[in-house]
Amino acid sequence: MTEDLREIAAYELPYRRKAELKEFTYDSGMKILRLVLREGHRITQVELDADTAAALADAMGDWARAQG
Repeated sequence: MTEDLREIAAYELPYRRKAELKEFTYDSGMKILRLVLREGHRITQVELDADTAAALADAMGDWARAQG
């Protein structure tokens, strides 16, 4: 299996945490969005399909707009 991983964005978060967005392409051609959260030595990876990524983006945007 070959990995095709493309960096999309990286963010510095509060409390010295980091978030990264990466596009991962499987051998079959299927693409997913990988969200990588780094907190000290802990790393959490979440793979999202396009529909879930769009829903998450909408919810985050709604929350940010409500903050004024």
